[in-house]
Amino acid sequence: MIKTFIDRLLGKSPAKAGKAGVAKVPLGKRVEVPAAEHRINPELLDERAVRVVRTLKDAGFEAYIVGGAVRDLLVNRRPKDFDVATNATPEEVKALFRRAFIIGRRFRIVHVIFGRGREHEVVEVSTFRAYLDNSAAEQVGGNEKTSKAELANKSHAVDAAGRVLRDNVWGPQIEDAARRDFTINAMYYDPVSEIVVDYHGGLKDIERQVLRMIGDPVTRYREDPVRIVRVVRFAAKLGFQIEAKTRAPIAEMAALLDNIPVSRLFDETIKLLQTGHAVASVQELRKQGLGSRFPMLDVLIGPGADQPQHAERRKFVELALADTDRRVAENRPVAPSFLLACLLWHEVLAGWQRRRDAGDPPFPALMEAVDAVFDARVGDISGRGKLGTDMREIWGMQPRFERRTGNAPFSLVEQPRFRAGYDFLRLRADAGEVDPALAEWWEDFALGTPEEREALLAAAREQQGKTRRVPAAGGAAAKPPRSRKPKAEAGEAAVAAAGDNGGDDAEGADASAELDGDEGLGSAPSDGAPARKRRRRRRKPAGAASAGAEGSESGPAAAPGGEAP
Repeated sequence: MIKTFIDRLLGKSPAKAGKAGVAKVPLGKRVEVPAAEHRINPELLDERAVRVVRTLKDAGFEAYIVGGAVRDLLVNRRPKDFDVATNATPEEVKALFRRAFIIGRRFRIVHVIFGRGREHEVVEVSTFRAYLDNSAAEQVGGNEKTSKAELANKSHAVDAAGRVLRDNVWGPQIEDAARRDFTINAMYYDPVSEIVVDYHGGLKDIERQVLRMIGDPVTRYREDPVRIVRVVRFAAKLGFQIEAKTRAPIAEMAALLDNIPVSRLFDETIKLLQTGHAVASVQELRKQGLGSRFPMLDVLIGPGADQPQHAERRKFVELALADTDRRVAENRPVAPSFLLACLLWHEVLAGWQRRRDAGDPPFPALMEAVDAVFDARVGDISGRGKLGTDMREIWGMQPRFERRTGNAPFSLVEQPRFRAGYDFLRLRADAGEVDPALAEWWEDFALGTPEEREALLAAAREQQGKTRRVPAAGGAAAKPPRSRKPKAEAGEAAVAAAGDNGGDDAEGADASAELDGDEGLGSAPSDGAPARKRRRRRRKPAGAASAGAEGSESGPAAAPGGEAP
């Protein structure tokens, strides 16, 4: 009665009020599944997540482990993250824990933090939310960034396409389950009573290995188009089939992904590729006709991906994805910066080459190419900070691997990101971009004893000497050809003298060698002196001349990778 009175005050007819309410939402029916039926292994639980649930329950609130963690527990996998859902508000949750912080704009949640530093763990706690029909929400003209003023103090708002921008309306657990995307993600587990609460037949769908959307798929995709990415990720990760009704609107709704902020779509793409099923995820994207919506994966599933001219780049990315899957399967860490560096490597090289051909200095050209790729593919936020720095370091190390004389190899293996840079080089060698012998040399050098390292350096010097002594037509040794570009002349001569193997990768290593040489011009003359200095250093590895040459190497090498001094 009270609700009817309020609807009349707001000018809503009874029919319209029924449409805007929750009566038509498939709320489901609460089913409690005992431990004897769901057979969740308690050893897979996280003790800190269990502690959060106990603390909330002891304070008189309802609390459950929820979502993907329950799904993974039911298929006998150890969840990567544990989320908790409760009927306590964010403020009430925060008051119960010493280190808890309220975050988020669209959804206000609480992060409960355990431990410190790199070993810390975050348990995410959310409040049960009501399921509200978007026809009753306030509509704004832009998105999260362009309509901040309009969104201020709004608890339920959507954009012109129906995408939810604000949804901070608390409600009962039955409605919280209904607003979740897939049936397999809408279950709740109480680790105290060991009961699984299931409203939408999620347990049966897990047994049938089916992905099924709760409610009308078109409406749910419109509410949040990222669900299109999520259904692909879960299908690849779990090996489940997408139910026909859930699959049917995907191609039609895919255009809504254009309304998603670049940074959020970037984050979802990284999740797609770091589940340990990157190869299967890419195949699922192709199967669902979503290739054109993921620019970073153009070389694999975009228009013209199968053309012969992209074969080398395609092979490199495929190897990177397979390597990522292998590392996840071995429980080894996977850095998003490394995977991104692989995906964007050739795009950076192409932009770098264009700028250098236009006459830009090599180092600024590289930085501009990197920034352009970040803006286009990563977004304004996610590509900055440590992620961007790590990628620059990985890329910047590649030309330094061509230098195998003097103290340069010793300083390179001491770099904090050396292993990531070497793994990147190894992938390039496996893809045929560089000579595999170069990657093998660096692996032997990194793992070798001092005596083995000296022997490797001597072998490299001998090989480089043979490379320089190329017989001319008259029998005399021919001089190395000079570059046509004045700015790169000294740098190319220096790298050639140091034994540049860039001929194996005309696009990458030659260009990188030119960059390093040009940066060396900052402390050396441009008349070829750097090349002569490097030759003297090889004959006399100690002394002032050697120290000066080493300084000219270490300075430019650090700049492209963005390494801290």
